[in-house]
Amino acid sequence: MTFDGMWEALASVGRDGRSGGYRRHAWTAQDAALREWFAGEADRRGLDVVTDRAGNQWAWWGDPDADGPGLVIGSHLDSVPDGGAFDGPLGVVSAFAALDALRDRGFRPARPIAVAHFGDEEGARFGIACAGSRILTGALDADRARGLTDADGVTMAVAMTRAGHDAAHLGPDAETLKRVGTFVELHVEQGRGLADLDRPVAVGSGIRPHGRWRLDLPGEANHAGTTLLADRDDPMLALAAFVLAAREAAEEHDAVATCGKVRVEPNGVNAIPSHVTAWLDARGDDEERVRAMVADLAALAETYRGTVTEESWTDITAFPAGIATRLATLLDGAPVLATGAGHDAGILASAGVPTAMVFVRNPTGVSHSPAEHAETDDCHAGVRALAAVVEDLAR
Repeated sequence: MTFDGMWEALASVGRDGRSGGYRRHAWTAQDAALREWFAGEADRRGLDVVTDRAGNQWAWWGDPDADGPGLVIGSHLDSVPDGGAFDGPLGVVSAFAALDALRDRGFRPARPIAVAHFGDEEGARFGIACAGSRILTGALDADRARGLTDADGVTMAVAMTRAGHDAAHLGPDAETLKRVGTFVELHVEQGRGLADLDRPVAVGSGIRPHGRWRLDLPGEANHAGTTLLADRDDPMLALAAFVLAAREAAEEHDAVATCGKVRVEPNGVNAIPSHVTAWLDARGDDEERVRAMVADLAALAETYRGTVTEESWTDITAFPAGIATRLATLLDGAPVLATGAGHDAGILASAGVPTAMVFVRNPTGVSHSPAEHAETDDCHAGVRALAAVVEDLAR
């Protein structure tokens, strides 16, 4: 099946009819449909599908145990709430299409090649980004992962079990990791770098440091109509102050900060909240600045009897300069760009896997939104670029 055919086959899975965005969350019916699609595409090409202890899928062309370690390409298929179509799936579809292009011209690799589908990259359901690759590498403790809960109180262990994956088997998978000699992830660019340069593809140089923190603010539930303003203990006021302070702190520390998820208890229109939980996403070029910003915000939270708890952190990730330079030269002098978005490539790189990324132009730079986009011609250019990379690294 061509790139366009595969893309069309995925288009309806998890799509919201009102927003046009996608809700493809881990260990749901939509996730099961995506896994089935992946296995079907692998079977269509005669690839051997293996699921690791973390639930990630690997479709191998060749035997990595006998002839590896191999070259792995791929990405993820899940989404943020109301996410775009391209973030993740573009890398998986392009990986299959690149293999097709190479096989059509008779290419035979000197080492095994796999297409990978990493699970729960966005962390939309259980709150930890890149959960599949973090569990695989041991960066996320298996017991902690099993105990993570979604908005309905369902643990990851229960969700995985319901989906047919053995949660008791969850954990780092050294056998899988040793099969990976090099990992290359193609991804839609989540910014305007390529659009401003008027280039269809780029090579990644690294990922800026980033993390997530949980903010808990206590209050006192009471009646919205009978409680005097002076008698209220309303944690929503503290949240409002925190959100405004986050914007100011980001400007002061030359970073970015986002409060995009809030949970209010009891969440009634006519009730003063008893508790507010919110999440802070903080990123920047420099780890010290990001952490200084979060420390300032944590101090503010304490004045409202609140707490700020770190849930995940990813250090700055620099991909091997030799690989990036080699690929940029191979791709006719493609620009080399850093990104502020997290990726499974960053987790594998931190685990010692030689890693590279290829970005495809996003004309508006909008991502994590139904407006996320890449032109068909640029997607095809990305497939050609990925095929050239595979041919170079697997010969």
